[in-house]
Amino acid sequence: MTIKNISIETIGLHVGSNNWARGKDTGNQVPYKKTGLFTCSGISIFGEAKQGARAAVTIGTVDSVSKLPFSDSLYVLGTSQFFADMRISANLRVTGNATISGTTYSTFRGSINVQGWKGFDIKHPTKENHRLRYVCLEGPEGGVYYRGILKDSEFIELPDYWKDLVDTKTITVHLTPIGTYQYLYYTVAKNRIIVKNHSNLPTHCSYIVYGERKDGERLIPEYEGNSPEDYPGKNDQYSIAGYHYDRRTL
Repeated sequence: MTIKNISIETIGLHVGSNNWARGKDTGNQVPYKKTGLFTCSGISIFGEAKQGARAAVTIGTVDSVSKLPFSDSLYVLGTSQFFADMRISANLRVTGNATISGTTYSTFRGSINVQGWKGFDIKHPTKENHRLRYVCLEGPEGGVYYRGILKDSEFIELPDYWKDLVDTKTITVHLTPIGTYQYLYYTVAKNRIIVKNHSNLPTHCSYIVYGERKDGERLIPEYEGNSPEDYPGKNDQYSIAGYHYDRRTL
């Protein structure tokens, strides 16, 4: 039987043998209100789903014949919850924050942007109608630094956590005299740098202390392979632009 061009006004419509407005497991009854209630215990297909049913609910594209003023297949204003796996076979854009509880896994298929510089882009702090973009410093190690100004002292006290974070054998120090020439040199002691001044002047300098992290496997800068998946070390220690995130095609 075919019924065309009809208008039905009712507060409840159920398609199929089961009326799930009353939960089978909980026994809770969804109240009937003037806003209406619709259930379908079988297969539901909405939109222009030319490939037919692909799930219990299949949503196709907007009907091309109707020439509607929108193109989205689904538009949700309220909060949504998903209690099983979700597969996305296209791009995902998040405007706002993304909070992940658990381990994030990524499988890459496609091309990697080899110019995937990590950086930030913000509103310019002093120039109106301008922006400021910086990119991160990169190097062949898991490097960290600690910098500051040393005045009238011979000790650079490193943060307490450096003793467990940094391999002391990799520490290097850059000293720059301030105000006048000073003959400076240093030695590495227990969680501190001792600065000596042979100029018979009060010490006044800026410093940068570099070190390599020891809380993970050392980086292998060069390796044989065709993708990040071929890395010979512990790949789960890294988050690689263009592989684990920010995947683009050239």
